[in-house]
Amino acid sequence: MADPKGFLKHGRELPARRPVDVRIRDWREVYEDFPRPAVAQQAARCMDCGIPFCHNGCPLGNLIPEWNDLVFRDDWREAIERLHATNNFPEFTGRLCPAPCEAACVLGINSDPVAIKRVEVEIIDRAFAEGWVTPQPPSERTGRRVAVVGSGPAGLAAAQQLTRAGHDVTVFERADRIGGLLRYGIPEFKMEKRHIDRRVEQMEAEGTRFRTSVNVGVDVTVAELRAEFDAIVLAGGATAWRDLPMPGRDLGGVLQAMEYLPHANRVQQGDIAESPHSAEGKHVVVIGGGDTGADCIGTAIRQGAASVTQLEIMPRPPESRPGTQPWPTYPMLFKMESAHEELEAGAGDRVYAVSTQEFVGDAEGNITALRVVDVEGPATGFTPIPGTEREIPAGLVTLAMGFVGPEKGGLLGDLAELAGDPASFFDARGNVARGRSYETAVDGVFAAGDMGRGQSLIVWAIAEGRSAAAAVDRYLSGVTALPVAIPPTARPLV
Repeated sequence: MADPKGFLKHGRELPARRPVDVRIRDWREVYEDFPRPAVAQQAARCMDCGIPFCHNGCPLGNLIPEWNDLVFRDDWREAIERLHATNNFPEFTGRLCPAPCEAACVLGINSDPVAIKRVEVEIIDRAFAEGWVTPQPPSERTGRRVAVVGSGPAGLAAAQQLTRAGHDVTVFERADRIGGLLRYGIPEFKMEKRHIDRRVEQMEAEGTRFRTSVNVGVDVTVAELRAEFDAIVLAGGATAWRDLPMPGRDLGGVLQAMEYLPHANRVQQGDIAESPHSAEGKHVVVIGGGDTGADCIGTAIRQGAASVTQLEIMPRPPESRPGTQPWPTYPMLFKMESAHEELEAGAGDRVYAVSTQEFVGDAEGNITALRVVDVEGPATGFTPIPGTEREIPAGLVTLAMGFVGPEKGGLLGDLAELAGDPASFFDARGNVARGRSYETAVDGVFAAGDMGRGQSLIVWAIAEGRSAAAAVDRYLSGVTALPVAIPPTARPLV
């Protein structure tokens, strides 16, 4: 145990965010450095519980009390070994995961939980700085070939595990760079893309091959893929976005979040000089109150928006855990992300319990306003409240309402035909159906991450990628030494 009284002596502390008026002028990550003694104090708050519920809260089963103790004892090198034992990419989860482990922290029953996520990111950042993260190529090759379709967190995790098991792995990505939504959906101020680049370099040194700008099912057929590879892992994510069909939806300036965010990231990577959908000088409305909506807010502010308004149809969440969401479940609470802080510091607002009725445009066919109304719900079905109708000025609208599943047709359509009964290839939610070993209805084809799970968390994607890799390794070799997380039939709400 790090410090038997650590949780009594120290309160929860996180690194400070850079001042709003400073950070909105650049695209660097928002947090300042966290002094190492402060990190040790936060690790010391870990209680070394008899039953560490953080393990259950984390889909990866991270050995949280162990590496907290190691950080407190200043044994950072052993800490990264324990962290990497369950998580291929802690620099991703430490920055992007909503931390269900912290929601399940025993200390969180009646106090602020341990700052698990912060300790995690400090461990991996120190490991990279010290040169402890090195390629781990396999000692021998099996001669078996595996194709991984999709280079998001699930695909990268599956690919790294299978490469280290000795298989020849090729990752196919239809975009021009590796990373999936990590690359083009997550803004630079939330996670700088250098974190992806150095992992790709490590994986290439281990033997993983990457093929970008290849749309499997179009540029490479399913028949060609099956002829060349002994197994296929589908990890293309849930990229079919939820739309808002209503009058004026086709007006210019009404975009899906994933039509808006990638261009901003391409500017930061030097691929294009400016975004074709810049928010500069415009009144921006973001529809959707989740993390993607926050990404749109921070991006619009940095592009110089005249104002930003975020709309959410649900009521404002509570700031403390409600009785209907008891520990150790993941509570739906009011969040103040860095982008929200920037919003409130400038010309912006977050509006809850409101529904869009119509997109209003000008004679040229461009968006000029949203017609909205307050609603009661969700118990009453989001019933409009008479007399609350109004218009919000808008020169750019982003739809950040989540995703409904994987894109049908193309690759998945061809595989569904191979399944004999096309309907059997998908589950009732429209995701790729899998068995307990991540196998689909087509022999030798497995599915991991959001493509089989539906829209979920990055930590679940990595966990499923690791588990699917173990299933593929067993399929190819008869046995496997790769770790397995919870099977895909076990699906908690987060």
